[in-house]
Amino acid sequence: MPVVERETARDRGSQPLCFPYLPTPPTHTYKLMGVYVIIITSQSAVYLWCFTAIPLSNFTLLLALLRFAARLISGVLEYKALIDARALPVDFARGQLAGTPMCMEQYYRLFTSYRYPGLKTDMLKVQTKAASSAPEHMIVACKNQFFVLDVVTNSKQLNEVEILSQLEKIVKMSENAEERLPPFGILTSDGRTEWAQAREALIKDQINRDSLAMIESCICVVCLDEPSGLEPSDTNRALLMLHGGGHEKNGANRWYDKSMQFVVGMDGICGVVCEHSPFEGIVLVQCSEYIMKYIMESSSKMVKSSSVRELPPPRRLRWKCNPHIQGLLAASAERLQRLVKNLDMDVFKFKDYGKEFIKKQKMSPDAFIQVALQLAFFKCTGRLVSTYESASIRRFQEGRVDNIRSATAEALAFVKSMADERGTFSDSEKMKRLRDAINAQTNYTVAAITGMAVDNHLLGLLRISKELKMEKPEIFCDETYLASNHFILSTSQVPTTVEMFCCYGPVVPNGYGTCYNPQSDHIIFCVSSFWENTETSSVVFIKALNEGLLEIRDLCNRSGATASKLAHGSQGAGQPHKSGK
Repeated sequence: MPVVERETARDRGSQPLCFPYLPTPPTHTYKLMGVYVIIITSQSAVYLWCFTAIPLSNFTLLLALLRFAARLISGVLEYKALIDARALPVDFARGQLAGTPMCMEQYYRLFTSYRYPGLKTDMLKVQTKAASSAPEHMIVACKNQFFVLDVVTNSKQLNEVEILSQLEKIVKMSENAEERLPPFGILTSDGRTEWAQAREALIKDQINRDSLAMIESCICVVCLDEPSGLEPSDTNRALLMLHGGGHEKNGANRWYDKSMQFVVGMDGICGVVCEHSPFEGIVLVQCSEYIMKYIMESSSKMVKSSSVRELPPPRRLRWKCNPHIQGLLAASAERLQRLVKNLDMDVFKFKDYGKEFIKKQKMSPDAFIQVALQLAFFKCTGRLVSTYESASIRRFQEGRVDNIRSATAEALAFVKSMADERGTFSDSEKMKRLRDAINAQTNYTVAAITGMAVDNHLLGLLRISKELKMEKPEIFCDETYLASNHFILSTSQVPTTVEMFCCYGPVVPNGYGTCYNPQSDHIIFCVSSFWENTETSSVVFIKALNEGLLEIRDLCNRSGATASKLAHGSQGAGQPHKSGK
């Protein structure tokens, strides 16, 4: 996860929740350390919406695609209106320590955040100005061109038919080859240092500055993607959402610095790509589920065309290009293509059981899955490694996340017993170790979500030492500390009430990104790695994960059957025989 340093003078600290709304200054600015490519690392995440009532096959008619996009935009505007009015119901914690109210501050960053590239440090700016000066436009990407879609005209919000009419104009404008400009969106897919350098070259021209300002201040980006020509599998959908398939497909039809990008493709792909710094996954899930419900439940009949106002046409963003910038575009396209070829993604639906079976074992589904991930990694490598699981600390005012370290001593003891082929361990011993591992995971989770984990504490000390211009404390140079922060296994639970899934890339070259969504009778896993690294393979990891989940289920069933027999036998021994003997 990105390291965030507040740059405003205000510092209220982390306080327990249960607080009134407090006024905030016009702009929050955050500093994000690291120069990674955000579309591949977990700093960018994809939430893929898998509709059941809307065909996932191609939109056979362009009009069907645009109608869907218009309805989506209407749903976004309705949700944004709730946010602006601060009318969203307060979230309450689920899972461990359920029922605690959660800080809602992250919701106010969904449509107001932008990540600026920096040579050494990225800047995250969050606009919190009065509603009177709030942005009233979206950016629509179509055929690698960018257009301004005003969603409010003469103080009145566009209705769905008006939005559709404007989208039709945008598509027509994008088809004008004479007006077509180079694919500037490709620059945002590059390494952060490279993009920062390119941006410095761009802003030397006023036209480019104006276009960037329109993107930086927009509500969100809506990407109308061309058909990819790929088989419409879940894995391909995930890849196309994440990187667009490279510069030869829709890779330049994105603007990755904007926090919210809604993608609607002719392949039937629909979802949202988020720049993950301003908010955590569950905030985006709540937004996505609201919009999905809006799309599914809103009337399929649009208002009469007579209600469409005469609107100013959408505006194409203009760019000034020179040979130097052309070279930067070509270099970015080449680097994106290498990333596309390197990313190994696999979406796997485990169908043998889901969270209901786990609950029947009186175990936490999240802790159970985390232990299963440890078993899968042990099966692949014969060892455990530093593991990251995000833990929300929204129980505190302005809380973000801390880290649950899942590679516990108890997990190691359990996976060793499961991998033992000599029959050294009985089922009862394995079951004891499983429960010990799950209890250890659960206890660490409770510590993390209540502010008692170690990672944020150590991070705070490191940042303080830098602010005081101290020599770096010895602990932060120690090999053990460095290894503990090299997260070979980066994991996150993103539960939803509808069928959709999240995916992201590994955070280290020899690592895995593993996101999962536990449903009642199945679990969706998205596993990523890099092809160039010979130590990792998403397919191999998923095979081990599937085997491990089945082995744990069989262990639970055998142990449950044994316990039932013992209980039945004990009950029978205490009953007098019918004969009275």
